[in-house]
Amino acid sequence: MSEKVLLLERKDKVAILTLNRPATLNALNTELQDSIIEACQELRNDDSVWAVIMTGAGRAFSSGADVRGQRQEGGEVPPRQERLDAYGWVGRLSTAIYKTLDKPVIAAVNGVTAGAGMSVALACDMRIGSEKARFKVVFPERSLSPDTGMSYYLPRIVGYSRACDLIFTSRYVEAEEAFRIGLLDRLVPSENLMDEALKVADQIVSLPPMATQAARRVLQQSMELNFDEQLRNEYYHLIIARRAPHDMQEQRDSFLEKRPPRFTGK
Repeated sequence: MSEKVLLLERKDKVAILTLNRPATLNALNTELQDSIIEACQELRNDDSVWAVIMTGAGRAFSSGADVRGQRQEGGEVPPRQERLDAYGWVGRLSTAIYKTLDKPVIAAVNGVTAGAGMSVALACDMRIGSEKARFKVVFPERSLSPDTGMSYYLPRIVGYSRACDLIFTSRYVEAEEAFRIGLLDRLVPSENLMDEALKVADQIVSLPPMATQAARRVLQQSMELNFDEQLRNEYYHLIIARRAPHDMQEQRDSFLEKRPPRFTGK
């Protein structure tokens, strides 16, 4: 039996997704793409998971699309809904991480992160990387324009002109520069990468999950709304965050009783 291309591990309230095709630098073939999309839906529906870490096995996060492992023209006809989907697999994959999952997602960037693999890392809410992290856009080299959401994420993360620099030149961005320009939010030694990612995840899951999920949603939507619309949106999500009566009471009780809170998500 072949080894799973995507590993799912649970540590208390944190789920760890590991892209597991190390021999191909975790290139995104059809099986891995479909597995990520399915896992995102599964984790969205799992109330016991409050945060997610995504990383790669071996020496890469992901080298991008596996051109040898994609569905080929003239092969088996895909389902009708797939043929009607205007997003294509690149849009479905990006949407699965950024929207469907609906929980804080940390990318633990352990090495090469290129093309659609870079887009996957950018789709995560935060990126923690080691000195081995290397980013590369790749698309122009393959006579392609950016996909898997890169044209949306990259200008919002590093700014328009820097996004132009990285895309038009398709140059490597090493870890220190990636940290300086905002591709990485934290830079740690490689031996501490997963420990740091778990530390951040543990900080996230120590807080009420309704609050963090509402905060994630309102932050995403802030990039599309004007000031007045966003104030109304904030107020709406404030109401949503309060739809956890136990946690609302617990934050008050723990403060008054001078003890650590015990949040349940209810």
